[in-house]
Amino acid sequence: MSVTIQDVEKIAALARLEFTPEEKEKFTRQFNDILAYMEKLNQLDTSNVEPLSHVIELKNVLREDVVKPGLTQEQALQNAPAKDDKFFKVPKVIGEK
Repeated sequence: MSVTIQDVEKIAALARLEFTPEEKEKFTRQFNDILAYMEKLNQLDTSNVEPLSHVIELKNVLREDVVKPGLTQEQALQNAPAKDDKFFKVPKVIGEK
């Protein structure tokens, strides 16, 4: 299977890209080089190779969840620039132009 300039033009149209004639020729060569390399890889014997989902082994790097006491309402509001009783007071942003 090989890629033609018409194939590159079709791909470019689908992606809504425009290329010069030189770029189309360059992409045609590059696509064909990639396909040729894939054909080389297809010749390898992979019957004894276990399929992988990732190249490197993944492990969970998250720490265990530990329950810790949170802030009290007074502590949370302690440094608030504006508060209303036990709530943060913020400027209205909905409906503003």
